[in-house]
Amino acid sequence: MREDRSLELQGDALRNLIDSAARRIVEYIASLPAQPSADNRDPAGLAQSLRETLPESGADAEELLDLLFETVIPRGFNTAGPGYLAYIPGGGLPHSAVADLVADATNRYVGVFAAAPGLAQIETNVIRWFCEIVGYPETAGGILTTGGSLSNFSAIVTARRDRLPDDFRLGTLYVSDQTHHSIQKAASLAGFPEANVREIPSDARFRIRPDLLSAKVAEDRAAGFSPFFVVGNAGTTNTGAVDDLEALADIAKAEGLWLHADAAYGGFFAITGRGRARLAGIERSDSVVLDPHKSLFLPYGNGSLLVRDPETLKKAHALSADYLPRMQEDSDLSDFTLLSPELSRDWRGLRVWLPIKMHGIGVFRTNLDEKLDLAEWAARELARIPGVEILAEPQLSTLAFRLTRDGLSGAETDALNAAWMEKTNGRGRVYLTSTRLAGRFSIRICVLSFRTHLERMEACLEDLRASITEV
Repeated sequence: MREDRSLELQGDALRNLIDSAARRIVEYIASLPAQPSADNRDPAGLAQSLRETLPESGADAEELLDLLFETVIPRGFNTAGPGYLAYIPGGGLPHSAVADLVADATNRYVGVFAAAPGLAQIETNVIRWFCEIVGYPETAGGILTTGGSLSNFSAIVTARRDRLPDDFRLGTLYVSDQTHHSIQKAASLAGFPEANVREIPSDARFRIRPDLLSAKVAEDRAAGFSPFFVVGNAGTTNTGAVDDLEALADIAKAEGLWLHADAAYGGFFAITGRGRARLAGIERSDSVVLDPHKSLFLPYGNGSLLVRDPETLKKAHALSADYLPRMQEDSDLSDFTLLSPELSRDWRGLRVWLPIKMHGIGVFRTNLDEKLDLAEWAARELARIPGVEILAEPQLSTLAFRLTRDGLSGAETDALNAAWMEKTNGRGRVYLTSTRLAGRFSIRICVLSFRTHLERMEACLEDLRASITEV
């Protein structure tokens, strides 16, 4: 039998590959402040140029890395740069990239505690840190996921198994008109008809109206439905709005509803004084979604689901098989495969553990306080520009606004703002995105990258002011 060891990179070959990649990564990160906030040139042409058939033989690693860093990576949205103020940025701490290198290279399996007890415990520590941040009791637990979408899915399945019978088709879920679309998608994947997700109007600050929620729950009960799940937003994508979580907790307790806090964006602001006050009541929820790849600044692909009672997670997800090792009976030890949809998974805990252990949570607190300050500063500066209307004051680090001019129709005002945003983005120093609020085209600023500081926000306002004269 012929041995082929060509895939076993060792010694100098492995070291040279790591060194070559590391050199380019360091250079790329150093260049981020000078890079354009987005490079949208001919995306279809780029994709066409990269299409290829399955290669039979190998290519030089240096050439492949050059292709990635010189041609592929720079194109598109510069999500890691300081000028990316779109959607919900996070920044991508390089510490986590190093953690992934360690985790992937050592390639240990953490789905079952017995396979890697120390690694599983590090991930359990991370979950407990998150529970502490939101104010959950020591008995709470959870899982790390790829992001908020999977976390919301597991939360709905867990609540369904806990609160509804096997025939759950009459179960109804309650969201605001500002809730992230991943909730609707998760409910559909969990088996609920689309119409079973009830959309409750929000108030002038884009927060769910508790009075209308209570009325709709009562109406559904009278009609024979089984209300069981309500979402409290702890930082919406549109405006960063935070629902009255205390009021929702009161309704959930009175009605026997599972209260789910979608804090994917806003939850980690709880480590700050202002954030803790604005998120009051989150500790009363039955489950919470937190995305470390948002307000903990980690790279994409890092989410979490926390639950007040970990047994509800196990009830919804636990299955066994003859080929699996014996699971733990100690509640302090975690077999993550019993708590999540995944059996095969990567070791996610190190991505969070390493940067927090290196810096301590105080540095993250300072960074998030800075983002709150910058959003409030931007709102004040925009309000000084004639014709600018602030549609959503920052409740966290997101705000929404638009430009108005006398005599313009609604459609003309929408077109004016679309052009204003496009001209501002075209200057290359910042990248903004839009949404629709009460049917109106609105421009958003979301300040969240750890690389974004006052000088970049000053550049943003300079470009917005200059672009007004061009539209």
